[in-house]
Amino acid sequence: MGGIPPRPAPPPQLDAPVALIFSPHPDDECIIGGLALRLMREMQFRIVNVAVTLGSNKERRAARLAELKNACHWIGFELAETGLENITPAARARDADSWMSAVRTIARLLAKFQPAAILFPHELDWNSTHIGTHLLIQDALKTLPPSFTTALIETEFWGQMPSPNVMVELSAVDVADLLAALSFHVGEVQRNPYHLRMPAWLQDNVRRGAELVGGQGGAAPDFVFATLYRVNTWQDGCMKQSFAGGKIIGAKDALTPILG
Repeated sequence: MGGIPPRPAPPPQLDAPVALIFSPHPDDECIIGGLALRLMREMQFRIVNVAVTLGSNKERRAARLAELKNACHWIGFELAETGLENITPAARARDADSWMSAVRTIARLLAKFQPAAILFPHELDWNSTHIGTHLLIQDALKTLPPSFTTALIETEFWGQMPSPNVMVELSAVDVADLLAALSFHVGEVQRNPYHLRMPAWLQDNVRRGAELVGGQGGAAPDFVFATLYRVNTWQDGCMKQSFAGGKIIGAKDALTPILG
C-alpha cells in the first residue's frame, strides 16, 4: 500500500523527447506503462502522465489525485492534470460544446509538449471512459496542423486488442517497479488488487502476443512478462501504418524500431 522508499534516479533533461500517457483514470499509467517505463530508462524520454479524469466518484477524486501524485513521483513520471470529466462516447454525442472544450484542452497539451509518442486506449477498451479517451485523442489530433507528427501507441486494459502489432518484454525489475508504483493507488488496490493480479496478465500477454504479434503458429519467445500495443504514426493529419507485420521487442532489444 505505497510507502516504499523511492528509487534514486536522475531527473530527465528538459530537452529530452517526450511521451505522453493519456490515462482515463488514475492507476492506468502503471498498468499499461511498461513501454513508457522502458522509454524513460533506456532512451531518456520524459514521460508525462496526463490524468484525463480522476474517476466518476467525486468523493474519491481528491484522494485519487494524491495517490496519483505519489505513484508518478515514485516511478519517475511527470503529471499533467486536465480537470476533465464525462469523457465517454455518450457525452460526446450528447453535448458537443463540452466535448469540443475537452478536445481543445487535449490539443493544447499536444501542441505544448510536441510528443514523440503518445499512449492512449484502443477503441475497443470496453470501459466507457477508456473508449471516450480514445475518441478524445483522435478528435484532438485532427485539430492540429498537418505538420504535427507523433507515434500513436494504443494500449489495452479492460478490453483486449484484436490486432496488436508490438509485444514489449518487461524485465522482472520493470514489473516490480510498476507494481510498487501501482500500490500507491491505495484506494483502488483495496477495492480491486490490481497489483497482485497484474503479473498474471503480463504473463498471459506473452501467450497471446506470440501469435497475435509473431504470427500464427510462431514459437513463443522465452519471455516471462510483456505488454501488447498497436503502434502507428500520425502524419499529414491522419493515422498511417508505421510498419508491416508485428515486432517482438525483448528486454535487451532497442526500442527504436517501433518509433519510426
